[in-house]
Amino acid sequence: MRSVTFFRGSLLPLLRSICFILLVVAFATDSRAGDQPRIDSLMNEAIARNLIAGGVVVIGNRDRILFEKPYGRTSPFPDAPPMAVSTIFDIASLTKVTATTPSVLKLAEEGRISLLDPVVKWFPEFAGKGKDAILVMNLLTHTSGLDDIPLSSANPMQSAVEGAAAQKLKGEVGHRFRYADLNFILLAELVRRATGAPLDLFAQVSFYRPLGMTDTSFHPRETGRCSGTISDDRVLFGEPQDYLCRQLGGVAGHAGLFTTAGDLARFCRMMLAGGVLDGKRVLAQRTVDQMTAPYFSRGGLVVRGLGWDISSPFSAPRGQGFSRVSFGHTGYSGSSIWIDPVSDTFVILLTSRLEYKKVHDFNKLRGDLSTLASQIFGIPPELGEMARFNDE
Repeated sequence: MRSVTFFRGSLLPLLRSICFILLVVAFATDSRAGDQPRIDSLMNEAIARNLIAGGVVVIGNRDRILFEKPYGRTSPFPDAPPMAVSTIFDIASLTKVTATTPSVLKLAEEGRISLLDPVVKWFPEFAGKGKDAILVMNLLTHTSGLDDIPLSSANPMQSAVEGAAAQKLKGEVGHRFRYADLNFILLAELVRRATGAPLDLFAQVSFYRPLGMTDTSFHPRETGRCSGTISDDRVLFGEPQDYLCRQLGGVAGHAGLFTTAGDLARFCRMMLAGGVLDGKRVLAQRTVDQMTAPYFSRGGLVVRGLGWDISSPFSAPRGQGFSRVSFGHTGYSGSSIWIDPVSDTFVILLTSRLEYKKVHDFNKLRGDLSTLASQIFGIPPELGEMARFNDE
């Protein structure tokens, strides 16, 4: 009897704790259901104001999708099909953090390159041009001192490398933050020079295939599933909106990747889980930590990860509610992602953007969505851990 009494005495507090957690989770679930129309209102208002033709919102955590919904249509054309969760988007500069950055970090993890390599090691064209101080890390954090330049249509990559080598550096390397696509154009070429494989092939084999991102590629085959983007008064389907990317043949380090919200969610879940998804590891935990650690410039006023944005003039998608260590990126085409490991939450916004001059309005849409996502779906870290323990 003594052993039974002891067992019951030790078990009851545990049962009470589990019941409390389940009640809190159930209450949170009911609250989420009641708050989700606020997201509908936000997106429908953006459509009514002709800011976007439509879009897809996905919110989740490392374990599952919590919210997933399409809105509006895939283009401004009156007969455009309705947006679907399976719609394929040109994600523009999200290419930097979902293709180029992980590829470079994968090579560093494998010891094939170092983030502290002088760029001249991989680009001998830079020798004797005053670029010895630029490191691979400076390209990833936009602190190289390089600015964007026009490319030659005859040989765009050669003109990018030679133009970068020839230009005069602006500011001190490592201290001046200047967001420039040229940094990531060079990084894609670095991947090719280090591996012999172009960026699209390396990223496909290293990430998209093992992660089950079956709709992610630089040259989408099913253009009929693509959302439209506007470029020079044309609506493009399955063709990169970015002109420099088109010059580079559709595969570039700064733009050109096409994907779905579902595929991006798998990538975000991998990042929150420290490089692994469904038992398949594509990056080491320490690599993810290094990628998302803060690197300061402009006297600490700008905080970037490697490739990723943390706190800068481009951080609108962080909104009000995500932690200081959250990170993400934007895409000119109307895309953004933001990931918060503290609340175990990510939010994806993919749109068919119509209005490009109203930058403030579009950034407000991004920020407001993330604010709602953090309010509705962000779970305190300790509760999230306990809930996962109960699931197991």
